Parts: sequence; structure tokens; C-alpha cells
Amino acid sequence: MELVVDSGVEKMEGEAMRMNQTLICAPIMADSVDQMLILMQKAKTSGADLVEVRLDSLKSFNPRSDIDTIIRQCPLPTLFTYRPTWEGGQYAGDEMSRLDALRLAMELGADYIDVELKAIDEFNKALHGNKSTKCKLIVSSHNYENTPSSEDLGNLVARIQASGADIVKFATTAQDITDVARVFQITVHSQVPIIAMVMGEKGLMSRILCPKFGGYLTFGTLEVGKVSAPGQPTIENLLNLYNFRQLGPDTRIFGIIGKPVSHSKSPLLYNEAFRLVGFNGVYLHLLVDDVANFFRTYASLDFAGFSCTIPHKEAALDCCDEVDPTAKSIGAVNCVVRRPDGKLFGCNTDYVGAISAIEESLQGSQPSIFGSPLAGKLFLVIGAGGAGKALAYGAKEKGARVVIANRTYERARELADVVGGQALSLAELSSFHPENDMILANTTSIGMQPRVDDTPIDKEALRYYSLVFDAVYTPKITRLLREAQESGAKIVTGVEMFIGQAYEQYERFTGLPAPKELFKNIMATY
Repeated sequence: MELVVDSGVEKMEGEAMRMNQTLICAPIMADSVDQMLILMQKAKTSGADLVEVRLDSLKSFNPRSDIDTIIRQCPLPTLFTYRPTWEGGQYAGDEMSRLDALRLAMELGADYIDVELKAIDEFNKALHGNKSTKCKLIVSSHNYENTPSSEDLGNLVARIQASGADIVKFATTAQDITDVARVFQITVHSQVPIIAMVMGEKGLMSRILCPKFGGYLTFGTLEVGKVSAPGQPTIENLLNLYNFRQLGPDTRIFGIIGKPVSHSKSPLLYNEAFRLVGFNGVYLHLLVDDVANFFRTYASLDFAGFSCTIPHKEAALDCCDEVDPTAKSIGAVNCVVRRPDGKLFGCNTDYVGAISAIEESLQGSQPSIFGSPLAGKLFLVIGAGGAGKALAYGAKEKGARVVIANRTYERARELADVVGGQALSLAELSSFHPENDMILANTTSIGMQPRVDDTPIDKEALRYYSLVFDAVYTPKITRLLREAQESGAKIVTGVEMFIGQAYEQYERFTGLPAPKELFKNIMATY
């Protein structure tokens, strides 16, 4: 689908660095007004533009005095929400008392109030036409099940508009990341101020890309996990990880496609580099179930480039219009770039990143004049997926003798046949040691967070290896690497492969030279 965006959002007065007018709203939930006021100060310090006062979170509530105190003492503009249980909130009391409290907030000087679409007729009746001119009325609808069709969303927005809303708000739930495209479509064509969110991890980009598609505001939390709806990022991440203030209609979208994907450090690398060189792009975590469906849905030039990780490297290759010959030989891509004509080009930078890191470690400070230090070595690869194929291909190219171990022997056999090597099942791995000084490379997710106590091989077997590499980089030192080190082997972490493969991807995404020192410095802290 094509997502077309109008350019020309001006900088807000007095904010030279701010490229968009989309607001960041901090949800404030606490047991008491005093606690709320402390959180409001924190929201201001964190960089929020306004706060959402969740009255339904208060344990005791005296409407007139509490609302008056909040409005007078809050250092930011206020949005009052009093969410009932039937719309996902905590208030289970009398409906008229709830609506009266919101009306009172309007009277006492609130900047915004949020009233649910299901309650707006009742609320309007109680107002008797005495609506405050200062206070903006947000009329909202929340769907915790799914994201309706474009037609149904359009009808919903029309109903909210017709209710007298100053600002339309709806939140849906992502069952698939492609659901977000329908919400972007509605947002970008809205003729009225609109807040449109897709909840859950698969809806994360709806919250980050509001400035690109013209959303009125997004919600950012003060702390990780302290959310008022599923999938809200922190204010800290919006501002400092995703460069939220610099996003605009022309911002190009990049991201890492995977399942799972939230552990990836790629957004840290790319967004920091984009910010430092002034490149108008943003790099996101993209939790994708079906790669082909993702590429079909996000087919506009706005969606400019993608890194691919487990388990999508092989499926992504089939989605590309053109594939680099090396990636074709490997049978997997980890980098997909959308060309100006809209065609997808795929390549593989995994094998370069991993093999060069392994070679560097074997050579030490003395580069070999006799070719690769891998030549003639027995190189055992654990895993026959995309990364396994890349390592096996790269090792073979360097003259190593390749062995593939995999949970399903048939897949190991298939890859071994392609690279002219030997195949093992994972169960045979610990008893396989035909010689000393072998190289071991784990390309599976065994040992990755949260299952950090897992390892693919018994510690006793590691003494036959002179070097052990692990593609997992969360944690940086896996159990496999720790035990390899204790057994006297050199180790190469997934961080080194990660940095190495990112250089070429960055250059393909931006057309700029990779900031190698920056990448190393960022990852040195992880």
C-alpha cells in the first residue's frame, strides 16, 4: 500500500531542534494527588509536553479540591482521563459521578479532557451547551481485541467527529504488524487533529512514527513497564533512542525484522549515527510474523531498508526482486534495501562480519601473509538457518573444512551437501572431536536471553577447540563463551559480528561511510 505524506511541518516557536509539532504525553497514575504531583515534575524534567492525569488510579478522590490542586500545581498542561473498567480503566463506580468529575475538570481549567465515545452523548447532555472554550475535548474509543478494517476505522472516526470532538482518539490492538498500516492511512488523511495508536509490541511503530504521519500526540511513560496501555515506550526512548523530535513527513523508515526482536541493539547503533550525521531516518524494532505479507503491506518508498534476523533470513530472500550472488549462494539475506523504483534488493553481510572477527582473533596482532588463518581448519557450525548458512559459506570460502550440527539432522545434511562438508545432529556434538584446534561457531539462539543457562555443547568437549564464536549477543558473554574461555579457547562474541555486519548495512541504507568508531563505542557499553 502507498502511504503518502504531506511535507511542510514547521518548527515550533522557540524550539530550533524540534522538527514536528507532535506532543509527548506522560500518563500519570498514582494512589494519591501528592504522588501524582511528584510524577508530574518528573514528566517535565523528562521532556514531556503534557501529562495525562488518570483519575481512576487514585485510591481516594475528592473531585473539586483534588482537581483544583492538580491544575494549579502541575508544571505542564493537563489532560484528565477517568477511565471506567468497561473501557480498560480502573473506575467501577457511578457513571454520573465520573462524568461530573470530568465536567468539573473542564470548568476548573483543564487543557484537555478525554471522554469515551460510548459516554459522550450522556456527557454532552450534562454540559447543557456550556463547553469551555479553553478546554479541548478528546473523544476516545479503545479496542483491546483487534484492529478493524480501514472502512470500519473510517466510520469510527466519522462517529467520533460527529460527537463534537475537538480531537479524535482511537486505540486498537495489533494482531499483526501489518494492522498498523491501516491506522497510518487513517491518520495521514485525517482532516481533524487525531490521536491514533495501535497497542501491543506489534503496534510499537504507531507510537514512534506519529510525527511522520501527522498524529496529534503520543504517549511516553516515565519508567519501563509503568504503562497505561500495552506497548507504550518510555519518554527517554522516544527522545534519545528514536530521536522523536527530529522525525517528520520526509523521514525514511528502517528497522530490524525478527521474531523475537525487542532484544536487538540495532536501533541504538543506527539512530545514534543518523542523529550525529543529520540523516533523516529512523530505525525501529519490527516484530514480524510473515515477511512476505510485511513487504507487500509496507511497499512505499517511505519504508526504505531492513535488517533481517532469526527466523526470517531465508524467507526474506524469496521476497527480493534482486539478490546479491553471494547471498543467493548462502540462501539467506540479512539486509534488504528498497531501491528508488520500489524494487527490493537483498544481500548478506553476516558472513563478512563474523568471519572477519574470527580471522582477526586468530591472527592476533600479526596478520598472516599466507591467506586466511581459517585455511585447513576444521570449522564446526551449530545451526543450519540463515546465519548458519552464512558462516558455513564464509568458512568454506576461506578454505576451512566445514561440519554442520543441527537439531534436525536432515537440515544439517542439506547445508553440508551445499558446502561440501559433514553433517551431525546436535546430540552428537559433544562427543565429536576428531582433532584438536577446531573452530566452533554457534549461530542458533541457544543461550540468548532469557534462557541464559542454555548451551549447545558440554563444557568437556570445548577443550578440543582453539576458538569459539557465538552469534548471540544478549548477553554478550553467553554460557558457551564463558565455558570456552575457562577451557582455554579464544572467544569471539556476537557483538563483534553484530558491529561488523552493521557497517555494510549502514552504508547501503544511507549511502554514507559507516561510523565505525561510533559503532564500537556504543556497543562497548553493552
